Amino acid sequence: MVRVEHVELARAETERGDVVLRRRSSDTAADVLELRVNGVFVMDTLETTSEIELAAQALDLVERPASVLIGGLGLGYTLQRVLADPRVERAVVVEIEEPLVQWMRDGTVPHGPALLADTRASVVNADISMAIAEARSTYDLVLLDVDNGPGYLVHAGNETVYEQPFLAQCRDLLAPGGVLVVWSANAAPGLLGAMRSVFGEAEEQAHDVLLQDRPEQYYLYLARRPVTQV
Repeated sequence: MVRVEHVELARAETERGDVVLRRRSSDTAADVLELRVNGVFVMDTLETTSEIELAAQALDLVERPASVLIGGLGLGYTLQRVLADPRVERAVVVEIEEPLVQWMRDGTVPHGPALLADTRASVVNADISMAIAEARSTYDLVLLDVDNGPGYLVHAGNETVYEQPFLAQCRDLLAPGGVLVVWSANAAPGLLGAMRSVFGEAEEQAHDVLLQDRPEQYYLYLARRPVTQV
């Protein structure tokens, strides 16, 4: 039998509940950092394939993604892939859980300090809905990885991210020709319909990814703001 041990590294109580970072060790694998919110597994440092590959796909949708807005910091892998693109000049991450930002900054998440030290990156501790509503600059690409799609909500309030009023705010934040990308672990026809209502056109893309050599399918939902308005 393989021994698996969990060691709590950090815990914080926020107004939305319990945020826990822990280390998972076993006899057969290297240590893994695991993030849980209200007892729900969010992500770990082992299964990052989907975040990295889907961020890469999103970046390819824009000829010059100089300015990128990312909804959700997680453990930083989406931001890391965005900053690996030499075309990116500015990347703003909106993360509602302040303790998670702190753990990235202070090295509790080991790769965090170097990642956030990149002068192109900035982190805003805020609710994504409020941040989008109050934003004054425009972006070439908006990536929403707040949960894992509308079928997987860590916080019930995040359901508004997949509804028409919020999607319209995202559209208005995009530069002409800019792209909104939302990813999901499941097919989400309701989200696709809402995006089509707001943008006129939207597309669902299914992508095969490997998580620990296990084949999975993730979905990108994308819409482009027209270069010229009718």
